[in-house]
Amino acid sequence: MKLKIFIVLVILGASGFWWHQKKEAAGPGDGPLVLYGNVDIRELALGFRVAGRLESMLLEEGDRVAAGDVLARLDDRPYRDDLAVKEAQLAEAAAAFNNAEKNHLRLQNLLKNKSVAQSDYDDSLARRDELAAKVETARAMLRLSATNLDDAVLKSPSPGTVVTRVLEPGAVAPAGQTVYVVSLDDPVWVRAYVEEPDLGKVGPGRRATVRTDSGDVFSGQVGFVSPRAEFTPKSVETSSLRTSLVYRLRVVVSEPSRSLRQGMPVTVEIGGDGAPPAPAAPAADDAAPAGQSLAAGDPAADEPSTAGEEEGARDAGGGNP
Repeated sequence: MKLKIFIVLVILGASGFWWHQKKEAAGPGDGPLVLYGNVDIRELALGFRVAGRLESMLLEEGDRVAAGDVLARLDDRPYRDDLAVKEAQLAEAAAAFNNAEKNHLRLQNLLKNKSVAQSDYDDSLARRDELAAKVETARAMLRLSATNLDDAVLKSPSPGTVVTRVLEPGAVAPAGQTVYVVSLDDPVWVRAYVEEPDLGKVGPGRRATVRTDSGDVFSGQVGFVSPRAEFTPKSVETSSLRTSLVYRLRVVVSEPSRSLRQGMPVTVEIGGDGAPPAPAAPAADDAAPAGQSLAAGDPAADEPSTAGEEEGARDAGGGNP
């Protein structure tokens, strides 16, 4: 009986050792790595490139916007007046240039007949070139004025959702002042942190699954892993401290929806899709098969060992006089 118990203990020990070795040899693909992170969504702080008084604010917080939608307008009367002034200046410069060009051509013909001094001809040429440069300057100023007039209208560059309305109509907004904050629809990613021992499981491009607390599931992939720890305690570290450092990573969501909100906590599963095949069972002459046979419910393992009984009988017989 004691021999049977000893055999069972040996079998169980061998099985436990085999299972432990298999677990230690498991690669990154053996089961997903579960991380916890938060949703990150890009936000745009939109404002006018020119200063002015706000004439209208067309959207409220929570409104959806498409690319090119008008968000706000400035009082553009100063810019329309400036555009008219620049148009008049261009016309004046063009008229002066045309007159200088005609005068230069007249002196050029007179110079051929030696009827005018060379200095007078040179002065007319310089005057013509000077007025030609003034025409180009006036055209550039006109283009700038037209650009300023266009900038009196604030448009959304990308689709998204208005999350903050900063100013109200009537306020004077300096150039660059934030007027609206828009949360973009795309890209959407998850910011999570991974411990150093798991860095080999989160390489860029590895597929990931993002799950929200409400049950929504999204696919994605690892897009970025920080090359350094988020916090550096000191220059000399113990091995236990090094393994406690965490590294920031970014999981890009492939097809995000509006249900993903800024800062929302989510669960990320990385890997588990391409796991290597399970190792083959050990050979029949190893100690592990005995444990496998016992664990599998092999009838032969449940039957009493005849050899063990005979050996026990011989031992018992040997003990009698």
